[in-house]
Amino acid sequence: MAKNYVSNSRESSRMFRSNFLESLSKVHFSVPLFIFVPVIGYFSWRALFPGEMALITFMGYFLAGLFIWSLTEYIMHRFVFHFNPRGKLMERIHFIFHGVHHDYPNDAKRLVMPPSVSIPLATGFYFLFGVFLSVFPLSAFFSGFITGYLFYDMTHYALHHANFKNGFWKKLKKHHMTHHYSDSETGYGVTSDFWDRVFRSN
Repeated sequence: MAKNYVSNSRESSRMFRSNFLESLSKVHFSVPLFIFVPVIGYFSWRALFPGEMALITFMGYFLAGLFIWSLTEYIMHRFVFHFNPRGKLMERIHFIFHGVHHDYPNDAKRLVMPPSVSIPLATGFYFLFGVFLSVFPLSAFFSGFITGYLFYDMTHYALHHANFKNGFWKKLKKHHMTHHYSDSETGYGVTSDFWDRVFRSN
């Protein structure tokens, strides 16, 4: 089997001719923290204080949000980021979505989602969940969901750039590096291999 091109350089490869579009495709790993930690704080506050939600009820919705994020992470990585493109246009879209990360897995500015992607996605998910949940349960649930996303982004960056001594993190890094360097059709979970075990894709 022919191996795909993989660069171990930490430098960024240009994706767009437009300087504006190029700037939207890169982000320092700390940026999601500045954007989404206040979002988590706001929605948690809204559920607990204006919503007068009991702490145990809040934690139930929060943990449900974390759980749904973990499944969302797996589904998006497996079926959206790794769809099989047909034709030049779809190949280009696939490269922008995720192919560039597999070609340049150590590109430090493309290891977390840029705000140009994460903010519209988060907004879309918020309104989707709003179809099923009223305002205060939605606030608690969404704070858990976004916490899961933020943990995913920070974990993904760390897996590519940190050297771990702890057994759990070493195992998780091996799981993700196998996805990158050995078999990209397995190991879709980033923060956990739970769903890979459930769906037998590990």
